[in-house]
Amino acid sequence: MNGFLYGVVLQWKLDIRSKSLLVTCYIVPLIFFLLMGGIFTSVMPEMRSTLIQSMIVMSVSMGAFIGLPPSLIETYGSDIKKIYKANGIPVCLGLVTMFISAFIHLMITCIVIMLLASILFEAALPTQLPFFFLALAIYVIVSLSIGSVLGLTVKNQAKLTMIAQLVFLPSIMLSGIMFPVGLLPDFLETIGRIFPASCGYRLMLDHGFCFENLWYLFFIFFAAVIVCGIVLKKQKDG
Repeated sequence: MNGFLYGVVLQWKLDIRSKSLLVTCYIVPLIFFLLMGGIFTSVMPEMRSTLIQSMIVMSVSMGAFIGLPPSLIETYGSDIKKIYKANGIPVCLGLVTMFISAFIHLMITCIVIMLLASILFEAALPTQLPFFFLALAIYVIVSLSIGSVLGLTVKNQAKLTMIAQLVFLPSIMLSGIMFPVGLLPDFLETIGRIFPASCGYRLMLDHGFCFENLWYLFFIFFAAVIVCGIVLKKQKDG
């Protein structure tokens, strides 16, 4: 157990020094929040009631889909996995430590956004904070599970960048965080519901923590766990 905790702390420190993770988990999301937060609340003052949830969805999506997968490729697409095998270390350790580290980084960013939004843009804080943080944690975990699948299954960095964008952009544009989904054509609204951002956004809204918004996120998470388990087993046996 001590070895596992040491691995998590070590990975967290390594991630702090990672320029890629620093950009995708902190710099870009916070700059986007500072710019778009002012624009949204000026053009559409009613967005103050959902600004926190909207900016969090964008930040988590970027960190999970664009920030985490390249780190996984560096580990599982290189000789590092051979070091795991040679030393009798479970091949899943890298994934688990990176997952937990990314979870902590994203939660920090989301808390910063929540606090700054209420101060800078007079955004409404969630009325049910325990349910909000639980919903936030669930959404971060589900998003990271998808990022884990991308990082383990796509071996080419160029392809990964393209596929990650194909997951990230619809998550932002079709989830309802930029504008009401009712303004979209029916087929785009349907496509938007495929991505977890839509459910995660509704789950974090006041009184949105319900089974209707939960079941699909749980389905995605367990499906991602199964895929990751299969890929890691092949890595171990290969």
